[in-house]
Amino acid sequence: MRIDAVDLFYFAMPEITSEADGSQDALLVRVAAGGHVGWGECEAAPLPSIAAFVCPMSHGVCKPVGASVLAQRLEGPDDIARIANRVGYDSMDLLQAAHTFSGVEMALWDVLGKQRGEPVWSLLGYDTNHAKIPYASLLFGDTPQQTLDRGRKARADGFKAAKFGWGPIGRGTADQDGDHFVAAREAIGPDGHLMVDVGQIFGEDVDIAAARLPALDASGALWFEEPFQAHAFEAYAALAQRPSAVQIAGGEGAHNVAMARHLMSYGKVGFIQIDCGRIGGIGPAKMIADLASASGITYVNHTFTSHLALSASLQPFAGLADHRICEYPAQPKQLAVDLTRNHLERNPVGEIRAPDAPGLGIDVDLPSLAGYLVDAEIKVNGQVIYRTPKLT
Repeated sequence: MRIDAVDLFYFAMPEITSEADGSQDALLVRVAAGGHVGWGECEAAPLPSIAAFVCPMSHGVCKPVGASVLAQRLEGPDDIARIANRVGYDSMDLLQAAHTFSGVEMALWDVLGKQRGEPVWSLLGYDTNHAKIPYASLLFGDTPQQTLDRGRKARADGFKAAKFGWGPIGRGTADQDGDHFVAAREAIGPDGHLMVDVGQIFGEDVDIAAARLPALDASGALWFEEPFQAHAFEAYAALAQRPSAVQIAGGEGAHNVAMARHLMSYGKVGFIQIDCGRIGGIGPAKMIADLASASGITYVNHTFTSHLALSASLQPFAGLADHRICEYPAQPKQLAVDLTRNHLERNPVGEIRAPDAPGLGIDVDLPSLAGYLVDAEIKVNGQVIYRTPKLT
């Protein structure tokens, strides 16, 4: 197959707020090759990601992502890795390239799977697709009562695990944060898995992060996610050495394999969370899943948007029986819901699996997306280098 076309579609909710919710807009990637169409989703601001695909070359290793993708051959997984390496080298000084290519790379796997009639997890070398325990990914409320209400709804909706994140955590005192942790535990119940995500709020301040450990221990939290900036490996390692039953989690900010590997080897995290829409796609995520499995670290997907992204995030660890917990966007914006015709529904015992259908097994619902389409144009010296494609 030859990669004949790559189209990028920018969608957004009518109103974008400062809420830490990445489902408010979306950048979909459509790849056409060999008579097949594949879809991917970038996890980054859409407009700069589009620009990274089409921008004029600055110099020999600052080329647009599109130059390394269009017209390339796509016959097997090795070709996806080859194209990824080419993007990595030719666009090494284009820092948005990893985010942009992540969505393209997903779509390449989707195309290849459809052409071969195999699910992506099978193309990755797995012979079994294991069920995962989805956790409802929620934001902390502005008050402990709101946190309690959100958690109770998740439990009523059948979730046996929940992660609460962001909101007011870290902006007040440790005692105030502890009240939210208590509310979250009460909501999810004594038998539920509880995780806490603080969204890098503590920078590199180990002491202020450690002040939250007693309350996290008291609430029985499974992990303490992203207390520090993604590159703060020393801070992660120092916090991991503090006496506590809760393990440290991170990795969603890794935009290459080395960052994730260093977080495991130097940062001493117990859970490594990888977003296929940021790290460069499904292939790099699979590399980290393999490393985590060999190192006794638990691999967890990261995703907060559509079920297209959810399917992509499940593929790299679908075959790992002992890595059971997975993120599940429980309250996404309507855009993320409308993005696909089918969704990954939980089975009677509350678990999900990656689709067994060819490719990613998810159908994009273009007619439903028409009202969200953002009309955008990028022009250089009077020449249009990007214009919103038609939804056909």
